Amino acid sequence: MMALRNLGNTSDNIAMSISRLSTGLKITTAADDPAGLIISEGMRAQLSGISRAIQNSQDAVNMSKTAEGALNEVQTLLTNIRGIAVHAANSAVVDSAQLEADQQQIQSTIQSIDRIASTTSFGTKKLLNGTAGITANVTDSTDVGGAYFGSSFGGLQISNGPVTVTRTTAAAQTSLQTNRAFTATTDVVPAGSFAVNGYTFTTDGTTDTVSTLVAKINAQASNTGVTASPVSSGGFFHITLTANNYGSQFPVSYFDANNTLNTVANPAPTVAGADAVATVTASILTSTGALSTTTVNFTGGRGPKESGLRLSDSQGNMILMTGTGNTTGTLSSATGIGTIAAGNVRFQIGAYSTESVSYGMPDSRASNLGTGVLANQSLSTIDVRSSNGAQNAMDIIDSAITQLASMRGNLGSFQKNFLESTVRSLGVAQENLTSTESTIRDADMAEEITRYTRLQVLQSSGMSVLSQANQAPNQVLQLLKGG
Repeated sequence: MMALRNLGNTSDNIAMSISRLSTGLKITTAADDPAGLIISEGMRAQLSGISRAIQNSQDAVNMSKTAEGALNEVQTLLTNIRGIAVHAANSAVVDSAQLEADQQQIQSTIQSIDRIASTTSFGTKKLLNGTAGITANVTDSTDVGGAYFGSSFGGLQISNGPVTVTRTTAAAQTSLQTNRAFTATTDVVPAGSFAVNGYTFTTDGTTDTVSTLVAKINAQASNTGVTASPVSSGGFFHITLTANNYGSQFPVSYFDANNTLNTVANPAPTVAGADAVATVTASILTSTGALSTTTVNFTGGRGPKESGLRLSDSQGNMILMTGTGNTTGTLSSATGIGTIAAGNVRFQIGAYSTESVSYGMPDSRASNLGTGVLANQSLSTIDVRSSNGAQNAMDIIDSAITQLASMRGNLGSFQKNFLESTVRSLGVAQENLTSTESTIRDADMAEEITRYTRLQVLQSSGMSVLSQANQAPNQVLQLLKGG
């Protein structure tokens, strides 16, 4: 009976070993290793999620490449428009018929930009028409002339909700008041010459009055960036030079070696230009997905030759204050200036529900480009049929080019530093998790063959012993027969 019992155990172990060798699995049923089965099934579920997340991330990369390709075409069209605007600005030789032709070509190109924004899609998902991105709607157009927000605000994902602005520092225009006093604007200015921001003006001492000199300076305002005006003070008139734009990047440099208007050859500005500063509050989604708000400091004049009224943060979000908004008391306290509509696209880039990311695809419609130059104007409103319009068009187009380049840079950064790196890191995680799960679940074939060979030996010896054990009673019977 003992030999039979041991042989039975050996036979059971051989059957189990054959099952492992034939399936390649160490755990073929839950009874083989209950704890190992639980761990292994959890890892298998995670591996399935990681495999799908890698494909999701690759799909997201392809989507971003589709959007970037369309934005690249829009950038080319903007470059073409700028060339046309430069041509239209050459008012000395361009006639009205040419200006009309330039305007028609610009309008046709703008329609192409809107068409690209409206039709670019990935599957059925529209990418560049604002439905998959962030749209800022200004409701207080008196104080704010334009706004742009990307997908990130304060380092977190921006969400639907109001935008509130509190101006903490008002912007200022650089100004310089000359100290030569005139009793009337018809007084003749002494003969001499002076320079304003590098541009030289000359007076003849006979026909140039205060009024005509002011007009002469203002005629060159597009070159100097400075406007002159006669200011009455203490019963006398002084010519004051004021920068056309707000901010610290627009100085008034005045040099008067002949003391034509000022007794000091190189006087310091009376008022130094200053950039506006404000705090902006908007809705965001926290890292846990909860809706909240955060406040970020916005500063004017961040970029080269940017107006002090164009306030932006470190992530490229922007609001353009108007002159009214800079001077009235409205924005000195928290004021709602608009709303944000966030149509983010969500990418599931991990195996678990918390491992997802949202990104606001850029809105490349013409009405959303070049909004940071002139209040309530954008690429869609440019008109080059006048000299001033052509000059404004160049500024708006330059802003649109910079804005679009920033959009492409943000999209490229998201693709390279987030999506592509995620694919690589998920690949490493998949490899190591597969190895761990295999250690738990898969059979070690060399070890199992060794065990199977041992069990075969035991089975053979067990059967031999069982046969011998069965012969012992026969020998006893032989003795009884012999007696």
